Order: sequence, then C-alpha cells, then structure tokens
Amino acid sequence: MSDLWGRVDALLSGAERPSRYIDREWGAVHRPDAAYRVALMYPDTYEVGMANQALQVLADRLATLADVACERVFVPWVDMAAALREAGVPLFTLESCLPVSECDLLGITLPHELAYTNILGALDLAGIPLRAADRGEADPLVIGGGPAAHNPEPIAPFFDAILIGDGEEAVLELVAAHRSARRAGVGREEIVRSLARVEGVYVPSLYGAGPGGRLVASAGAPERVKRRVVRDLNEFESPACPVVPYADVVHDRATVEVLRGCSRGCRFCQAGMVYRPVRERSSDSIVRDAVAALTCTGHEEISLTSLSTADHSQLADVLRRLARRLEGTGIAVSVPSLRVDSFTLSLARLLGGGRKSGLTFAPEAGSQRLRDAINKNITEDELLATVRAAFGAGWRRLKLYFMLGLPTETDEDVAEIGHLVARVLAAAKEVTPPRERGGIRIAVSVSTFVPKAHTPFQWEGQLPLSGVRHRQAVLREAMPGKGVELSWHDAETSFLEAALARGGREMADVIERAWRSGAGFDAWTEHFSLTRWRAAFEAAGIDAETAAEAPFAEDAVLPWSHIDSGLAPAFLLAERRRAYGAETTADCTFGDCTGCGVCPSLSADLVLAGERRG
Repeated sequence: MSDLWGRVDALLSGAERPSRYIDREWGAVHRPDAAYRVALMYPDTYEVGMANQALQVLADRLATLADVACERVFVPWVDMAAALREAGVPLFTLESCLPVSECDLLGITLPHELAYTNILGALDLAGIPLRAADRGEADPLVIGGGPAAHNPEPIAPFFDAILIGDGEEAVLELVAAHRSARRAGVGREEIVRSLARVEGVYVPSLYGAGPGGRLVASAGAPERVKRRVVRDLNEFESPACPVVPYADVVHDRATVEVLRGCSRGCRFCQAGMVYRPVRERSSDSIVRDAVAALTCTGHEEISLTSLSTADHSQLADVLRRLARRLEGTGIAVSVPSLRVDSFTLSLARLLGGGRKSGLTFAPEAGSQRLRDAINKNITEDELLATVRAAFGAGWRRLKLYFMLGLPTETDEDVAEIGHLVARVLAAAKEVTPPRERGGIRIAVSVSTFVPKAHTPFQWEGQLPLSGVRHRQAVLREAMPGKGVELSWHDAETSFLEAALARGGREMADVIERAWRSGAGFDAWTEHFSLTRWRAAFEAAGIDAETAAEAPFAEDAVLPWSHIDSGLAPAFLLAERRRAYGAETTADCTFGDCTGCGVCPSLSADLVLAGERRG
C-alpha cells in the first residue's frame, strides 16, 4: 500500500487552505491493515463535501465491516490540483494518503449536474480512465449514487455502476458482491455484470440503444432498474462520532436525519417525488443520536434534517426533550426545512429555547394561482401568520426562497413576489418592538426553475435565458428596498443544469469536451463559463437551447424511462395537467391515497408515519 504523505506534505506550504488535504481530524477512522479499501468521494472541495450528511452516513455503515477501510476523497482546489499534476502526485485519500487508484472501490456522490466535470477531473488526477469501457483489471470499480442519479444517462459512460435510491443497505451489498466475484476469480466484465443483481444498481454497460430511443437491457439485467428504498430508518443509527473538520465547512454542525421522503406533492420538486414514501425515525432514536453526536464532537448546534422536518409527527416531543438535555449549554437546535403551514407559535417557542439562528421558508411563488399550480398548498394568510409567530417569539432574521420560470408563470406572478415580501416585512415589524425593528432582515433568494426527471414537470422545457433575465428585471422593480436583501442564482448555470438534467447518454461527449477545454468547479461562479460549454455542445453536434428549453411530448420515451422510481407515469402526467388548471392535490399523509404508485410498488410493507395516519 503506497503512502504519498511525504510528497503531499511538500506541496502544502504553497496551497490555499492546506487543512483541506491533511488527516487526523477528530472522529476519523484509520484501518491500515484492512483487506478491502473503499474511497468515498464528494466531487467538490473539502469544506463543501464535509457538510454532506450522506458521506458521513455511508462511511459509518462501512465501518461496521471490520476488515474494510473507508477513506474520504475530495476534489483539490485549482491551485493544489495544478501542484499535484506538476509534481506527478495522483489524487489521494485523506485517511492514509493512499492513491485513489489503489483502492478497490471508488464511490462518488452525484449531488447535481454542475459537479460532472469535477468528477472527470478527479478521475484523471487519480490516473483512472474516464470511461468505464477503458478500465482494466487493476482499476477500482467506480460507482455513483445520489440525487442526480435519478437520470444517470449523461454520466453513465463514466461509471461501472450507479445506485438509484437509498444507500445504507446497498453499499454493503455492493462491497460483498465485489469481494465474492473476486474470490471466484472472474474478470472485471463479469464483476461489473454481477453488480446488476444488487437491487437498485444500474450497470450502464448492460444497456444499449433500442427502437424509438429506448434503452434495452442485455440478458441478465432488469428491463427497468427499481429504486432502492430503506424501509425502516430506525434500523440505522446516525453516526455517533462523525468526523469533525479542522476548518469551517459549509454547514459546521452536527446533524441527525429525522425523516426521509415527503408526500406534500410539490410538482417541481424531484426530491419530494423520488424519496417517497415518508419514513420517520422515532423520537427516542433522534434524541439519542443527537445527544451522542453533540457529546462526541463538541458542536454548538444540532440540525434536525429532512425535506420537511416540521412534518415529523413527534417533533414537538423531540424539541422538548432536547431542550431539557441541552439546558444551560448554549447549544442551538435548528430545523432548516420548515413548512409554513407546519410552523406554530408553540414550535417557535421550543426552537427559541437556545440560540436563535435564522428561519427559512419557501413560498416558491408570489401569487396564490401559481402556488396552486405547483401544488405548494400554502396561502398568504398562513405565511403571514407564521411570520408573526416567529418574529413575536424573538426571531429577527428570515430567509425566503422563490423560483422564476415555473410552468404557467406570468410577469404578474413575478411581481407578486415583491408585493408578498413587502407584506411579510410589514407583518414582521407589526410584532417586533419599535427599538428592535432596525434589526429585521428579510433575505430573498430566487432560483431559476430546472425541470427534473420523475416529476410532473419532467416534460417541460426551461424558460429561455432572455425570459429569465426579463423576469429578474420585473422582480427587481417590484421588490421593496430597505430591510430586504435580494439575491438570485446565476441564470446561465441553471441553463446548463437543465440541458444536462434533461439529457441522455449523448451528453457524456459534451461533458468530456467541456472538461478537456478547461471546465471545472462549474457551481463556483468565478470558474463557470457558458461560452466554453456552448463550444462543447456545438462540437458534439447538439443544440444547447433545444437541450434545455424544448419540451418533451407526453408520449415521448424519456432518457430516464428505464429507471423505475416507483412513481406511476399516469400519476405524474395527471399532476402535470392539474398544474395547468391550477388544481391542487392533497397530501396523502393526511387524506386519501393520491395514486402515486409508490406504496404498491414497494409491497406496502414500509414503516410509514403511522402516528400521523392514525
């Protein structure tokens, strides 16, 4: 086993933030004598990747295998990457400074489409062939998984296998399948083929072009790859002693996932669709794991995470118990994912027991008509009541998320965002003592709608760039000034995200051409170049505007049609049509089944949020 530390150490004095590349953080697990080594990579810098909860969870699961080492890998910043290349030092793991190419398996998170060029850069720096077809017997298996995996085709040629869905059980099965195949003495091709027998695993090399643009499976591979679902979250404890980073990271706090999935049915939201059904962790396990993580790490904040944490049926009990356990410590409890209609005065008071961090809500649209079209199912009165409850309980900072370019949106809908924010600001001042009103801050963050696979809006095209810029101008004109901070995501990066998110396997050529021409860290504004990407699209013979903006016919074979998310296509299509009529669909947690198809597809033996249904 190689150790590159001496060569890496010599480069740190010239590196920006050398703490990105050193080891021995509190909680790091070292197994120098392990028989099998997994490298888990988040395709961005250390401070971004270390904030990723899934990375910590998967590492914790792999640690249950006594003879397996799990080591972390992040993408070196541009200065360190250049220094490594110049010195001939390959990409390395943190725990043992081992060349990534000497690991048995490289697992790569697929967080979003703008990370794709970072993946290619990391593979190249590691000395691993970019394309799975070019890898040999000595190369590690390269396996992807994460949110962007639900349309795996744009990056499929770069992976030996891609996990669709939850990873807690599957990651151990993948390791077992690989080790079993190697013990049997079979070659790489048969090893990769064997991975397709693990539920939820897509092996791109087993699928080829068929009639009508549909991908056809070869013998032994499923016609459609069924999303992997963990049925009971209580079977898996949160990491009791997660790694504590040396430097500040994006979210520098302890985290506990309290529930997974969402049945609210927002029609734009891929996560809310593909992580169904809702599965709660018990209040006992949440409190136990939160206290354990705080005790081990020394963090001063614990975050209770999910897509909609306030929907947890026992959240008030959890908060009361944590308040008692943490009394006098100054530790804050944060709930980053709040629904306007789930936030109450009693909840505000429970959250206000420790330090008050900011609150975040996502109305998404300014007008009631458009909120109904996207099935947000909240009203302006509910939002204003929530604001009064929060600011009356002592909060002074609020962040609101909105989107531009939603299907059926008009200029009037956009202007209504500004008018709504003005009413929110007025409601906050109404319940704030006069001497404190100067401290009120409303941050408004606006993103551009990106159509995503397995949602009711998967057939939509994105609003053209000219239209986005026009509506940004409309919003700027309508937005109140004092006390409000307005920001929006870069429209050009959203344009690229849409083109890749809606694409098929032909996008791999575009991604590789863009990377070879210098693309990387595309999610970082200072490194993104749409000109470079346009050139890559042109060289690959693909029109970028068509890729991002042209709607799909409702009967089209979509690039992700071979991926079975559990959602019934008829349900998604019906929801799209209801959107155009501004008709809402109720949350099935509190009412009748909406016919989305997930529960029947999973044999209805899941541990659901039974308390709420009862």
